[in-house]
Amino acid sequence: MTTQSSELPIEHLLRELTPQVLGLVVRRFRDFAAAEDAVQEASIAAALQWPREGLPENPRAWLTQVAHRRMADHIRSESARRRRENEAAIEKEQLAPPAEAACGLDQNDTLILLFMCCHPALTPASAIALTLRAVGGLTTAEIAHAFLVPEATMAQRISRAKQSIQDSGIPFEMPTSEERAQRLGAVLHVLYLIFNEGYTSSSGRDLRRADLSKEAMRLTRIVHHLQPADTEVAGLLALMLLTDARRLARTSVAGELIPLAQQDRALWDRQQIAEGVGLLSTTLPKGSVGPYQLQAAISAVHDEASRAEDTDWPQILALYELLRRMSDNPMVALNHAIATAMVHGATKGLELLDALKDDARVGEHHRLDAVRAHLLELAGDLEGAVRHYRAAAAKTANLPERNYLLTHAARLLG
Repeated sequence: MTTQSSELPIEHLLRELTPQVLGLVVRRFRDFAAAEDAVQEASIAAALQWPREGLPENPRAWLTQVAHRRMADHIRSESARRRRENEAAIEKEQLAPPAEAACGLDQNDTLILLFMCCHPALTPASAIALTLRAVGGLTTAEIAHAFLVPEATMAQRISRAKQSIQDSGIPFEMPTSEERAQRLGAVLHVLYLIFNEGYTSSSGRDLRRADLSKEAMRLTRIVHHLQPADTEVAGLLALMLLTDARRLARTSVAGELIPLAQQDRALWDRQQIAEGVGLLSTTLPKGSVGPYQLQAAISAVHDEASRAEDTDWPQILALYELLRRMSDNPMVALNHAIATAMVHGATKGLELLDALKDDARVGEHHRLDAVRAHLLELAGDLEGAVRHYRAAAAKTANLPERNYLLTHAARLLG
């Protein structure tokens, strides 16, 4: 062991390495559920030992070796036939870390795991949920929040996904180029959700989780390298770049949330904005426009406005109207209502929100109350705005968001 500290806190290092190790173990043993348990046990062991004993020379190899030992224990508990077939291989694996882990080669195991999880035995929703657990490291509660379903429902979905893979008999391995193309839509959706959870965490003391959004951007860059001609891959990367470009301006020194209209735009990352706009300029003329490109175009309109009052809201409204035709997503409908209010007045926006109050996917989500509060404030109904800001605060588990909503409500009263 070495006492030299890593550049990353141990919890962040484990979040980065765990999907890589899981990819290695799953590909070697072809048992996702057992491999996930083994890697989880290895991560727990690391979290307990590394702070006390120091980091190993090769953390990934250490995790892989421990996970392999756990898999050995699992296999030895199986039938005698399985034991005879596998003991020799397991014993050999225990003699030394796998060559690719020991030498530290970057095999993009996280990306491999990402495509592997989008398994043909699963429905798209189940594949996405399982991938968010395995690759994104999200908790069941965070995944449920992203899907707008109860946590118990999501737990059952993930459990069934693992069982479906086990029952299918289809090997868990890197898909062919043709299979990768078939699974690309699910992969992009997973990366989008991981980025969103990183950009605005569904719970916790911090507004964002930089490790998640950074990893989502890294993986999307790799997918774009593999699929350079796919306009939606480019659109998703552009969306991430244009959104993440505002990260430094989103919070104060004390970690307080700063809404888009009040941000210091001098803090926005102009290099990322230029890269995102460049990607859009290349893909939009090709004629095949999808939801990620439209969302990126909306972000570009925001980013290119030098002041909040210079924002081209009619253009944003037109883009949201196109997006609504492509997607039955209540969050898109919420943003469409905001754009409508900015162009046609708050009353028109509030009318659109009324259609969402009975939508089970968003009816109890804090954003519906937050948007309603904002539009009521614009309409001059301060009492109603305060009521809904407080209701939104009660529904979010993200502390900076909650503090912002409560503080804003108090200011309206004062």
